Amino acid sequence: MTALTGRVIAAFSRRFIVETATGELPCQVKGRHLRVVCGDQVEIRQDGDAGVIEAVLPRTSLLYRSDAFKSKAIAANVTQLAVVVAARPSFSMELVQRCVLAAEDQDIISLIILNKTDLPETPPALDRLGLLTRIGYPLLTLSALTDVEPLRPALHGHTTLLIGQSGMGKSTLINAMFPLAGVRTAEYSEALDSGRHTTTHTRLHRLDAESSVIDSPGLQEFALQHMDGHALANAFIDFRPYLGHCRFRDCKHETEPGCRLHEAVAAGEVDASRLKLFQILRRLQQNAAQRL
Repeated sequence: MTALTGRVIAAFSRRFIVETATGELPCQVKGRHLRVVCGDQVEIRQDGDAGVIEAVLPRTSLLYRSDAFKSKAIAANVTQLAVVVAARPSFSMELVQRCVLAAEDQDIISLIILNKTDLPETPPALDRLGLLTRIGYPLLTLSALTDVEPLRPALHGHTTLLIGQSGMGKSTLINAMFPLAGVRTAEYSEALDSGRHTTTHTRLHRLDAESSVIDSPGLQEFALQHMDGHALANAFIDFRPYLGHCRFRDCKHETEPGCRLHEAVAAGEVDASRLKLFQILRRLQQNAAQRL
């Protein structure tokens, strides 16, 4: 048996493909408690045409989502999160924000990609995204069916996790950038105003020597119960100038007098919907903690 190190480039539940200096190797995990995700650097032991992952090397980031019952790791060592949305089918602005908050918690930068810009519903979609662009999040607009070249400079030098709801055209985007990927695509349902999952596993694609893109299955929910109240508040970048300046040190930003966030909302410095979202997420986190 030969000891090797490599990078996980595909994750299928408990089966993985690891890229090593000598090529790609199908692997399984040693034991049931070792958590491995796409993007991980790992130590493996090769035995013939397969290998066993024995250890995960230290990560620079770990992006995952959770609910009241479990957490699910998505990808490791990511430096940029790209959230793909489109005007049709309609996207959830709350879900986009939740994804961005998870990235902030791991010090990962975010990029919003508005796809299908040939659709007539694009202007209203742009208006909705103004909630995030106004506070500094970059937005890139394109149509994956016609031209993805505007996206390439934004991906250079990063390991970018591509994420989004089903039907946003994420698979079309991957196929346009990586012609050999052969990712299956599907039409969305106008009656249901939603797409169908086509990507079933997480896969890393190399753009160049310094850049890679991790494609992930489409999602319809993204919970943040793994973040406590302090981490959650800090993940709202528009809250940061006001945190720590409330009248009470343990301010929950609900109905306490002297809350700087409430004052900022009243002054038009913070959007009221952002504070409302924080309050909803914080209550969900508290309810989840009480169940443990």
